[in-house]
Amino acid sequence: MSDTLASGILVSALLKRVNDAGGMGMVRAKGDADSGAILMILNDGPGRSRLVERGRDSLGKRALIALGPSGASDPMTCDTYWRRRRERDPDLWVIELDIPSAERFAAETILDD
Repeated sequence: MSDTLASGILVSALLKRVNDAGGMGMVRAKGDADSGAILMILNDGPGRSRLVERGRDSLGKRALIALGPSGASDPMTCDTYWRRRRERDPDLWVIELDIPSAERFAAETILDD
């Protein structure tokens, strides 16, 4: 049995924290409640969007991994990227966070080990 919390619980906790802090968090695509990967669109301010995914770094520790094409701050580029990923992985969660320090909220909430 894994000691990692289910993806659905992590997503719920993240959205609650962001919304309670005055930001806006929303599910763009719902993934597998138990073990779906979590991709996040982080909007730190006007015109500053980037994509990260919950994964593991080179040492095996949980980390937020930057992904997507270079220059993916364009909302249409981000949208195209995650939709293609979702076609290949229907269990993928896609979460959008619109709050200053979005990466900090994500890291503090979903990096659980």
